[in-house]
Amino acid sequence: MAVELWAMQLERPLTAEETEVLTALLPSGRRARLERIWDAARRQEPLCAYFILRRAVWEQYHWQELPPLALTEKGKPYFPDIPAVHFSISHTNGAVLAALSAAPVGVDVERLRPVGERVMRRLANTQDPAVFFAHWVQREAMTKQNGMGVGASLHREPAAEAGVCCQMLDLFPGYAAAVASEESVGSLRRYTLESLLEPWMQERSIT
Repeated sequence: MAVELWAMQLERPLTAEETEVLTALLPSGRRARLERIWDAARRQEPLCAYFILRRAVWEQYHWQELPPLALTEKGKPYFPDIPAVHFSISHTNGAVLAALSAAPVGVDVERLRPVGERVMRRLANTQDPAVFFAHWVQREAMTKQNGMGVGASLHREPAAEAGVCCQMLDLFPGYAAAVASEESVGSLRRYTLESLLEPWMQERSIT
C-alpha cells in the first residue's frame, strides 16, 4: 500500500458551533486531551487534524468513525485495535495534514514564518527561513516515522532507517511539508475547511 495523504487548509477560525460539532466526533480520550488546552484558539488545528484523519479513514477504509487511539511510550499515536494501519498527523497555523500507510509513517507541516538566526544556524546551518523549514519538516517527519518522539528532533538529527525515504510535499502556498516512509507516496488530497464542514453543519441544521 502506498502512503495516502490528506490535507486541509483553514481559511478562518472555527465558530463555536463548528468546534462543538468537531469535538463530538473525537474519540473520548482525544476529546478529554484537547479539552485540557485552556486556550480555545489553540484547539482549532489539533481538532481539525483529527477531523481530516477521520475523513481519511472513511475514504480509505469506509470506517464510520475513528477507532480508539493510544500513545506509545514516546508519544506516537496509533490504533491499538488495528495495528496494521499506520497513521500520522500534523498541524500548524492554518493547515493540517494526515497520512495512512501499511508501514510506519511520519508527516510534518509548518507555516513559513520568521525564525531566529541562531536557531536556524544551530538546527539547519542556514539563515534562510524557507531552507530552514524545508529541513525542519523532513527532520520532524523522520522522527515521527521512527517513533522517537517529536522532542528528539530538537537534540539530534534523526538517523534514516534502511529503506525509509523522506519526500517534500507541495501542499499549500506559504507552507512546507514532508512525509517519511518506506512506502511510495500515492495520492495527496487537498481540501478546504468549508468543503469538509458543510455536510456536517447541514446535518446538524436538519436535526
